Amino acid sequence: MQTVERVEPGWDLVKLMYAPSVRAEEIMLVAVDAAGRGGGGLRDALAALQAPIYVTDPDGVITYFNAACIGFAGRTPTVGKDRWCVTWKLYTDTGEFLPHDQCPMAVAICEQSAVRGVTAIAERPDGARVAFLPLPTPVFADDGRFLGAVNMLIDVTEVRQRADLRFQAERCQRLARAIGDRRTSDTLTQMANEFETKAAELEQSPLLARAA
Repeated sequence: MQTVERVEPGWDLVKLMYAPSVRAEEIMLVAVDAAGRGGGGLRDALAALQAPIYVTDPDGVITYFNAACIGFAGRTPTVGKDRWCVTWKLYTDTGEFLPHDQCPMAVAICEQSAVRGVTAIAERPDGARVAFLPLPTPVFADDGRFLGAVNMLIDVTEVRQRADLRFQAERCQRLARAIGDRRTSDTLTQMANEFETKAAELEQSPLLARAA
């Protein structure tokens, strides 16, 4: 049975998400509050948020989801039937198949505790894959009863692409400094600049602007 690794908030990927992760937590507070109140206010709150957010009952069965979930997952979840997650298929960061009943949301529900600092990969029905950071959070009534959970899915695909481009740029720069041949060194420096340019282009579209 696969396990979900817990990571401290200071984890590198969270740092790469630069402050917007704070906004994500603020959005989660709104969603958790709405889920706790239930009723029509829940639908209104979820519909108003552009980030993919869904709610489950205490057994992990999906009870509500907003339109952003459809675009993220590439499918329309089935309320009352789908369990644990709105995605079609899940994989770990290493590419291993991740059963829905072992995903971060399932862990949060079973342990009745928020899960943070974990990433996974969602596969859409068309085969496209998206790296994401989930924020599964349990919801409790005023009397302490466990009501279910709320989850927001943050697309970190571009964050990882940007990090990889910068890693390649630094690698080329190190090689350029180490190699004595001027022509080869110039080529490597040019490659490093191209990697940096592509990384900067990705940085122009903040991931969580969609979650504003």
